[in-house]
Amino acid sequence: MKASSQAALPFTTMAILFLLLLLLAPPPSYAAISCSDVIKDIRPCVNYLKNGSGMPPAACCTGASNLASSATTTADKQAACNCIKSAAKNANIKSELAKALPANCGITLSIPISPNTDCTKYLY
Repeated sequence: MKASSQAALPFTTMAILFLLLLLLAPPPSYAAISCSDVIKDIRPCVNYLKNGSGMPPAACCTGASNLASSATTTADKQAACNCIKSAAKNANIKSELAKALPANCGITLSIPISPNTDCTKYLY
């Protein structure tokens, strides 16, 4: 009986160490932001980006601000970038309005609004 319980001790110790390593390991960098969240945030900007001039509407700036605060990790920003890129291809937006949007809303948005951005190479 003693021999078998002593043999189980190294296995138990290793199992506990393995579990501790799993708990202490940094989580993988997966995007927590969904494309539907991104679209919901930028939807109020679509008409402005297609046909607007001057300052964007308040709802657009609120959505862009929400997106900026939601997309905090590189994975989130790249996921949001890909979402916006896909949506921008179909929307025929004015690139000058898209580039000026963050400044016109008084925010910092490190996610470009463009159908031509390479989201994998863009530095965040």
